[in-house]
Amino acid sequence: MKKVRSGERSSQSKGNAAPQNVDDYIAAVPEPARSTLHKMRAAIRSAVPSEATETISYRMPAFRHNGVLVWFAAFADHCSLFPTAAVIEKFKNELKSFSTSKGTIHFLIDKPLPIALIKKLVKSRLAQNKAKKRR
Repeated sequence: MKKVRSGERSSQSKGNAAPQNVDDYIAAVPEPARSTLHKMRAAIRSAVPSEATETISYRMPAFRHNGVLVWFAAFADHCSLFPTAAVIEKFKNELKSFSTSKGTIHFLIDKPLPIALIKKLVKSRLAQNKAKKRR
């Protein structure tokens, strides 16, 4: 797994400097959300090819392979996975017990997405990016 530093641009939001890498982002998240993000990151890593990279995009951790695959983040009262609207639509039946919006899956920190579902979502994004690259 390759790690990529985010761009050198330094943006400020709510007085916090943008994290420089995924490790910095996760380290700044308080428990118990930090543990949830560690598990989500491990699940995503296990589903992506070894040449995929981790980066910070839109101030959130992301995985890239032929473009961004997914983003994930922690918020005050929940965590989110951002696999794109098409993936959410494809798995809408499996996601019906979670709060979703156009491109986001929200879940409570103490009721995380199942690891097997995270892997399915990521593999679906891999297939989308691969198909897009072939065009």
